[in-house]
Amino acid sequence: MFYSSEAEQLRLFLKDKLGFKATDIGEGWLIFNFDEGDIGVHPADKSGKEGTLSGTHDISFYCDNIEQTVNELKAKGVEFKGEIEDHGYGLVTFFKVPGDFYLQLYQPKYEK
Repeated sequence: MFYSSEAEQLRLFLKDKLGFKATDIGEGWLIFNFDEGDIGVHPADKSGKEGTLSGTHDISFYCDNIEQTVNELKAKGVEFKGEIEDHGYGLVTFFKVPGDFYLQLYQPKYEK
């Protein structure tokens, strides 16, 4: 679930820029359907003073070839923050979405 100050624009971004299939349930509400996904659980700090606050959630997207995917998305006008970096578990970058926040895109180094 995303909460965005630009909800309609974010729905269109997910559909048109990222190419995700959606079901239109009426009045502009799109529900996106994914064939595959992963869930990871990371340690957190109850106070949020050391690392991420407990209860925080994050959504990341992964791909098979990050350089190719970044180039394809840039050609569609998607804005990226920083360069692709090696984070150990994978090659990582972040892209901006409507509502003025960033999502992670990564190419995993582990076998899917």
